[in-house]
Amino acid sequence: MTMRPFALAAMATALSALPLQAQVFNDYPTEARADYVFGCMVVNGQTREALTRCSCSVDVVASILPYDQYVEAETVLSVQRLRSERTAMLRNAEGAKNAVVDLRRAQAEAEIRCF
Repeated sequence: MTMRPFALAAMATALSALPLQAQVFNDYPTEARADYVFGCMVVNGQTREALTRCSCSVDVVASILPYDQYVEAETVLSVQRLRSERTAMLRNAEGAKNAVVDLRRAQAEAEIRCF
């Protein structure tokens, strides 16, 4: 059985897109993913089920939010925990608020899909 040239070209095009999609989806370093899962498991239990759900959660967040935006939001959240005059500007900056809102939306989507 031979494939038609069009079918071969379509298959080659589809397969060539896979590495790019995986790279975009997988731009979170392993350490960042592990840290996310570890923190999630602290909150949700140290069980195999929690591991599965938390792994799913970080995958969903990574599919929605590029890593640099995730880092920005996590940095803002860390600074928000500090209460000083120096950190007030960052806590009140519009961009900082938007970064946290985007992260919260991604986490909410992960909650719906994984838990």
